[in-house]
Amino acid sequence: MPDSFEKYSLTWHVTPELLGVLSASGKFENTNPAWYKILGWRAADVETRQFFDFIHPDDFAKTERAFELVQKGKPIMGFENRYRHRDGSYRWLSWNCVPEGGRFFCSARDVTEEKLNRANLKNREEEARFREQFIAILGHDLRNPLAAINAATRMLQRREDDPEKLQLMSSVQDSVGRMSALINDMMDFARARLGNGINLATRSDTELHAVLDQTLDEIRLAHRETEFEADFDFSDPVQVDGQRISQLVSNLLSNAATHGDNLNPVRLQARDENGNLVISVQNSGAPIPPERLSGIFEPFSGSEPDAEQRGLGLGLYIADQIARAHNGSMHATSDETGTSFVFTMPRTTEAEHSSA
Repeated sequence: MPDSFEKYSLTWHVTPELLGVLSASGKFENTNPAWYKILGWRAADVETRQFFDFIHPDDFAKTERAFELVQKGKPIMGFENRYRHRDGSYRWLSWNCVPEGGRFFCSARDVTEEKLNRANLKNREEEARFREQFIAILGHDLRNPLAAINAATRMLQRREDDPEKLQLMSSVQDSVGRMSALINDMMDFARARLGNGINLATRSDTELHAVLDQTLDEIRLAHRETEFEADFDFSDPVQVDGQRISQLVSNLLSNAATHGDNLNPVRLQARDENGNLVISVQNSGAPIPPERLSGIFEPFSGSEPDAEQRGLGLGLYIADQIARAHNGSMHATSDETGTSFVFTMPRTTEAEHSSA
């Protein structure tokens, strides 16, 4: 063994990296115990054969070029190739090789797991991009024919006098509206799950009283059998995305109307409380079981599909994502007295601090 390795004999034996002294003929004259730990080869197995015998066929050409460079006196740093394990598999190694005195002093680190992790991460990122692109294209392509159907139905309604046909066209428009809502939910779900989050167009001058009044009017039309009450006690304007807050409240009200018993009104409250905007929706009915309540804001956590199920089971999940996007939170409670969903959002934001 060369003097340079005798001096560091302890390192030679205990280092987790492969160490070796390579001759100009392409054989390792000395190898350390790490060869057996990483590749399963004893010193006699390695030192009696050309190192090219262990190279993966696909890496042979680039390894040959690297060997030619080091033979010309140029050090090789961070060169990666695959070496055959004794069991027939291959391990990725990252080599440093320095020429000295007619020999080449080499060290290699096993980077197989790193390579696999990078490959898996790349695959996941590509898969996420593909899903996002697919959903975006799907949403766009679905919206176009729906818009055409909606426009054509409106034109026909203006020209039609037959009540039965008018009723059919109205049903078509209701279906188009439901399909549009499903597409929007699907798009929001995809954005949230792929890590992009819910998009906000935050404004500091949103007149939230008007937003909530309009949302409540729309819900009353969709749920004529349910009575709704409202109690607002907060100051305008509010720094929110008005459309998203309308979506959040609409989802909560629809959920309350669908799953309540209609014995008591669904109640919408909004108030200023300890520097927060607090919006709550309460309904009466059977309490939500604790095991369901704990995951109520997870996607598809709604009740079992039935004839009354109109959505994808994403309403509460999207409401929670909208709350998070506003640096707020959602909370749900349920007992024999009723069920309550509460959205809490700080009124004082970082943007307001920075402008103060």
